Amino acid sequence: QVRLVESGGGLVQTGGSLSLSCATSGGTFTLRGYTVTWFRQTTGKEREFVAAVNWRGENTQYADVVKGRFTISRDNTKNTVYLQMTTLSPEDTAVYYCATDSQLFSNGRASYIANDMVNWGKGTLVTVSS
Repeated sequence: QVRLVESGGGLVQTGGSLSLSCATSGGTFTLRGYTVTWFRQTTGKEREFVAAVNWRGENTQYADVVKGRFTISRDNTKNTVYLQMTTLSPEDTAVYYCATDSQLFSNGRASYIANDMVNWGKGTLVTVSS
């Protein structure tokens, strides 16, 4: 069973920064050939798209609400995808998930739809205090 593992969440004050990581838990699955997408979810709301990076790390996409504040990147040698978050606000408080769909070596735009993803982590909680 494929399992993605998010880490790096925590409590931060408004205006602060956090860096999240997404890796795999072991086995043979690797992130290297996949677009990796970050979503976030707050209680009572659907998971919303945050950012995505294609398999080569060349193309990135961001939700408007995080554009200019968040940066997604990847290190395929480490089989890890990162989400650097800056200028955080309480509205960024959520559980952050990384996910992949089933397409290898896709050069198209990432899907913003959570239901299109097939592999998920359990999430990491980010809390931004006011």
